[in-house]
Amino acid sequence: MRAILLAIVMAAPAGAQEKMPTAPLPDTLFPLNFGGDYALIDHRGNTRTQTDPDGNIQLVFFGYASCRAICTVALPIMSNVTAELAASDISVTPLLITVDPATDTVEAMGPALDRFAPGLTGLTGSEADLAAVRDMFHVESAYLFTDPRGVDVYSHGSHIFVMDGDGGFLTLLPPILSIERMVEIVEGYARDVSDG
Repeated sequence: MRAILLAIVMAAPAGAQEKMPTAPLPDTLFPLNFGGDYALIDHRGNTRTQTDPDGNIQLVFFGYASCRAICTVALPIMSNVTAELAASDISVTPLLITVDPATDTVEAMGPALDRFAPGLTGLTGSEADLAAVRDMFHVESAYLFTDPRGVDVYSHGSHIFVMDGDGGFLTLLPPILSIERMVEIVEGYARDVSDG
């Protein structure tokens, strides 16, 4: 946003710059307060909160198990990152928080995740509970249409949130990063946690 405003000022005709508003810009245009307290149900029927029961770093993604778009990229990436970190003796917990609780029931999520993202834990709950968690992470989601297979299609976020064992925000991993780079980033945070 700052770059856009600067470009507008630079492109303005001579003399017009004095007439531009001079209101100060906020310190950040990007929210950094991701996460918060929640209680959802995992695909094994257990209550899960923002705190990992084993104190592991958590990889959190918002999507749905029957998604044929970004989820089929992001969720296997999370599975692969988790496996590569495990090979270096770093345990992380990869989580999918559903945006489609009607389809992603406790019974349905596990088999769907096992097909293309083994090792992930699916979290579901009421629409109200899930909407509150999306708000905590600043993730927007909306129903788009029902595809020819009869599967509802939703828009949703594409970033992987890296959270500490207590549910505190560490960083974001955009899906354009390589698996190797994601592993390197998470390893850095894991070292910081173990050194602290």
